[in-house]
Amino acid sequence: MRAILPGKPQARLQAVSTAQWGALRLVVLLNTPFVSVAITNVLCNVKVYISGNGIIILGGPRDLLQTIYLEESSTLIAVTIDEATGKIATANPKEIYVYGPYGQEEGVLKWSFQCVIPREEQEPEHVSLSWGTDEELLIGSSSLRLFLTATEETEIWRRRLPKSVKLAEFSHDASLIASTGAYDRLIKLWKRQSSGADDTRFDFTYLPHPTAVTALHWRKNHTREHGSDHVLYTICKDQKIRVWAATDPHGVQGLQLWAAIDMQTSIQPRQLDLQSRSGDRFAFIIDSHDFTRVTGSIVQGIANSGSQQHHALEHLAEVAKSSPELCIVVDSHGHMSAWGLENVGCKTRKPTDVFNIAHIENFTLAFPDSESLADSNVQLLSFCRAQEDAQLTLLAHHFDGRIEWLECKFEELFDPAPQQQRVWRKTLWTGHEGSIKKIVRSISGKAVISRTNDNEAVIWRQGGYDTNVLGLSRYSLLDSPKHIFRSWIISEGDFVVNVHDQGVSIWDARSSPARCVDIVPFSLEGHVICLVQLPEQNPDSTTVHLAGITSQGNGIVWSILLPRRSHRSSGSQGSFGPSMEFFCAFQLDIEDHLAFMLPVDPAGAASWTSSSLDTFARDIAISYSPNGRLRTWTAGLDADKSLVRWLVTSTVETGIDNPSLASASSIRKAALVDRAKTGLTIWDMRSGQLEHDVQFHGLETIGDLDWSSTPDNQSLLAIGFPHRVVILAQMRYDYLSVGPAWAPIREINIKDSTPHPIGDSTWLGSGNLLVGAGNQLFVYDKTVDLSDEMISEFTVPVHKQGRLNLFDLVAFLNGPLPLFHPQFLSQCILVGKLVQVQSIIAGLQKALKFFTDGDELDSFVSMSPKDFIVQSTPVVGAKEMQPMAANMIDEAAEANFEEVAASLNENLIKVSIPQLTSREQIHLADMVECVSTVDKHRRSMDENAVRYLLFFRQHMIRKNQGPADRAGITFREIIWAYHSSSQEILVDLISRQFQGRMLWGQAKESGMFLWMTDLTALRAQFEVIARNEYTKTDEKNPIDCSLYYLALKKKSVLVGLWRMAAWNREQASTQRLLSNNFQEARWKTAALKNAYALLGKRRFEYAAAFFLLAGNLQDAVNVCLHQMRDLQLAVAVARVYEGDDGLVLRQLLEGKVLPQAALEGNRWLATWAFWMLGKRDMAVRSLISPVHTLVDAAEAPKIQARSYLANDPALVVLYKQLRGKTLKTLKGASQILPKDEWDFVIQNARLYDRMGCDLLALDLVRNWEFLLQPKDMPAKEEATPDPRKLLRRRSSLVVDDLSNPKSPTGMKTGMGKPPPQKVFEEPEANSLLDNFGF
Repeated sequence: MRAILPGKPQARLQAVSTAQWGALRLVVLLNTPFVSVAITNVLCNVKVYISGNGIIILGGPRDLLQTIYLEESSTLIAVTIDEATGKIATANPKEIYVYGPYGQEEGVLKWSFQCVIPREEQEPEHVSLSWGTDEELLIGSSSLRLFLTATEETEIWRRRLPKSVKLAEFSHDASLIASTGAYDRLIKLWKRQSSGADDTRFDFTYLPHPTAVTALHWRKNHTREHGSDHVLYTICKDQKIRVWAATDPHGVQGLQLWAAIDMQTSIQPRQLDLQSRSGDRFAFIIDSHDFTRVTGSIVQGIANSGSQQHHALEHLAEVAKSSPELCIVVDSHGHMSAWGLENVGCKTRKPTDVFNIAHIENFTLAFPDSESLADSNVQLLSFCRAQEDAQLTLLAHHFDGRIEWLECKFEELFDPAPQQQRVWRKTLWTGHEGSIKKIVRSISGKAVISRTNDNEAVIWRQGGYDTNVLGLSRYSLLDSPKHIFRSWIISEGDFVVNVHDQGVSIWDARSSPARCVDIVPFSLEGHVICLVQLPEQNPDSTTVHLAGITSQGNGIVWSILLPRRSHRSSGSQGSFGPSMEFFCAFQLDIEDHLAFMLPVDPAGAASWTSSSLDTFARDIAISYSPNGRLRTWTAGLDADKSLVRWLVTSTVETGIDNPSLASASSIRKAALVDRAKTGLTIWDMRSGQLEHDVQFHGLETIGDLDWSSTPDNQSLLAIGFPHRVVILAQMRYDYLSVGPAWAPIREINIKDSTPHPIGDSTWLGSGNLLVGAGNQLFVYDKTVDLSDEMISEFTVPVHKQGRLNLFDLVAFLNGPLPLFHPQFLSQCILVGKLVQVQSIIAGLQKALKFFTDGDELDSFVSMSPKDFIVQSTPVVGAKEMQPMAANMIDEAAEANFEEVAASLNENLIKVSIPQLTSREQIHLADMVECVSTVDKHRRSMDENAVRYLLFFRQHMIRKNQGPADRAGITFREIIWAYHSSSQEILVDLISRQFQGRMLWGQAKESGMFLWMTDLTALRAQFEVIARNEYTKTDEKNPIDCSLYYLALKKKSVLVGLWRMAAWNREQASTQRLLSNNFQEARWKTAALKNAYALLGKRRFEYAAAFFLLAGNLQDAVNVCLHQMRDLQLAVAVARVYEGDDGLVLRQLLEGKVLPQAALEGNRWLATWAFWMLGKRDMAVRSLISPVHTLVDAAEAPKIQARSYLANDPALVVLYKQLRGKTLKTLKGASQILPKDEWDFVIQNARLYDRMGCDLLALDLVRNWEFLLQPKDMPAKEEATPDPRKLLRRRSSLVVDDLSNPKSPTGMKTGMGKPPPQKVFEEPEANSLLDNFGF
């Protein structure tokens, strides 16, 4: 947290108290209507601030540590600290509360309730509190009462007064009390006659003054045993400081007037003009002990360092030798006069005992500019600290609702030479009286308005003198007599528009308080739910248009004429104020009900102008309907026709019913909260895809959403809960490791600081987050601690400070990847750039050869972007796929690359790459090993086999590293192998991977029974699995292989295995059963009975085997699919049992696989199923069109079907490969609208960009070739498209699979020797394209 605005301090004399408690400096402040305490020392600055009906404890001017709220909600009116014990006493109109410290020794300083003292009945509201010795507490009101608070509250003295006390204060040793009433010119000086719980007595005398006493101050003597050093300072309305001391200890009065300083005559400005003169005077005292100690410490420090002493410091050191008291007088124009009081209390005062130390200018404080006398008052309290950066701390309590924490150096404060600035503000405490309900920011984020339930508003601005370190200052106050429903800030806080019931008002906030300029009545059906500023065509226009939209979809536009910027000084309101009038009414064109509509959070560039109305225009609002339909809106003004046109720029069907909250940014990111307020989804409105779906568990519910973005348009989302804020940042898309697209990078918890729930929050333009809770505002800067657990796993640059800017962190997490990043290498392999991958590996090995920690590593490893946008060799049909060796290096280079890969992996073990995390570096080593392995076989494999083998090897390596990645490979890799002509080699390599003893679980990991297309080889491999399942245990159980042999229809083999299983108690009964003829109905029934009995015993695999024994393939497949939840086993059994033409397989694909693909949005699964069914045109279309539009599914798609994971950019590679393979695929491609293909390519380019693979995005859009659209479309839909009119390049062989539509088996592109196809025996001209276009 960088700063706190704890609320509006009270305008009371005892609203601020400070004391030195041991090594800690405590500052207690009374705030409307709260209390705070602040503690400071050299090592630890802790502040405690009383806020409302609670105590707020800060760990410095801007670090909040604790908030304790009183159950009584009455306004607190006084507070004080005991510098001996650290106790805090505070009072409201009914009771006095005492809090004691604890946990200081443990390093966790807190205050807890100790006791409560009831006030007297019919006592005036005002009360004065003062701590004495031995934990005595003096309470002054209609009487003076003294209590002991050591264990429990005990009253030890009481004195009824004829007039209520305004001020009552103990001397440093508690032997004297000075008290006075309101407008009283007499001070009663009470002298303790006796002490003790049973016998405490005071006697009093008077200290007369010519006018009413306004303030009093006892000199603090840090050695309490000296009772003769009593010095009292009083200030009267005659603006004189009077010094009272015990010059005659035996006198009647006790204290005598020793000296008087006229504050009016003590300041004589050098300028003669009247504007430089001020009649206001303010004063504070610096005790001699503090002044002498701090000055001596500074002089000693300079002497020890050997540096030259400042001439002003030499003068102060000379003054400090006589240990004077310092009386500082200032005026509201920055003039200051410092007076020294020497030998205070001597019987005979010399004229030189009161002397002037310095008269300086530019002692600038932010004095109130108010006509109210009460608001213009300022109370100054000071304390000294021996620090190099600041020796004097000054608390300026402005009665207009501010407290400044100011610091300065002695040598600069008292230097008579002109200086630009003598004091620096450390922080400013101000804010609201009531709880904050809403915070609205300006478009640029440089101004915000915070509003309470009581229609009290404060306009805050960045910049100006009245500014914290965080850059936020109170600009103006606004108090509306009518309830405010909506607010909007114009011209960075100069003007504010508020929507009320049946009226809208405009306020001029260039001075404080803001002034209501005009109220325009209106009448609309429904309540105004959205107030938004419309884009202007002319950026220099002085006219602003605001639209108010109701829940019924209708609204009004108001035109606001602003004064020119040259007339916007705060003093030129008069004739240059704003004006507002009705512009037009409108009705939104929507069919469904409007649940809510709100302005988007500005993100990215701050421009709010638009010259056109189209989908490229900037969004200004978002709406959502009860059925979860999100819409983003923009608008265009027509000043000539006095109308506004609204346009829906994007629509997303989220499927979330009755959402409770939504928010969007102007760069088309939207967040939606479900009905329970615990589920959050993040949507890309441009593509309509789901980016993040998360459920927050626990009792907290989501109450607020706020968007921000980096200058590069990378988004941030702040999610507000009652007591914490979670900040999510967008991440790179990761389709291979399926990493999250959004991740939490910071959590702000205010529960330890305040029990108030968060009312609202918003982002400032600087990147700071403003959070309102209760009547307090917390400002959190954008600095991120890299040691935070949330971001410890991210790749971040190393900083010595261990901290990083929030925007820089998000930009780094989303920027372009280094070429050697595992994700970039994987994507390069998918798009067929294996040569470039080898070059990257070789370049990285060369760069790391002499690399040491601290060196910079080139992200491009000496490669050029041109190397990645070269036109790739087009992929041809399966039979004609050429080995990749044609484009590769020779054998010598092959051997050399193996050495390079091995050398690089050795370096990766020794060297830490700064651009990668440790996990990513491990994955890079795995990738290098996989590429080296694939490189050995590249001469005998096509591109698809290379893709599959590389990711299969990568999966096996990661599987052996830990349990995190033990799931099988995905359908993406299965598709590559399915469309490979090198399947025989892949099967052999996979078998070697498992030492020739591959079981079903391992085969399932490889997915081979989904991608093998030669049925003969498929059955042979299935028999290998059966044999390995039988021999996997020493006992060789026939049950383990029953399903496999029965699927192969080799019952005789199974009978032989049972004959050898003498150890199995089921041997005899099973042999008798298997010896029967299962073609007979009797034995079929027996097999079915056994199958159902096994289902009841949950022996599912054995039950499926008995279904096969009964000839019931459908039930066997159902058991594999539903009970065993093994789709691969169900497909394998169906294919092995009845081939690829079987009815059961078709029903499985059409009734289960395709609906599942539609439900999940799985395009890879859909294209595989369509291709298996022989619907090659649909297989191509499913790569672009939503799967649920191609399949008749009973259920609506899941929300995950809209996920960005369903739009893998590798789909564009497969689409490009398949569309020109056969006439059917060309037909499917021709049925895709050109606009859909365009959107598909552009969307994939965006995906590459979001993944950090910008070079691949550039390569895609630069080299993509769209199908030519024939001028004369075929008359019939079934007509064969002419390939010569579709393909731009004519280097591919196109198979004619339309003239001979056979079973799916005959259309596979598999290994082995498939049945000869007629088209290849005598190819016709229309079925073959060569390079010459014949």
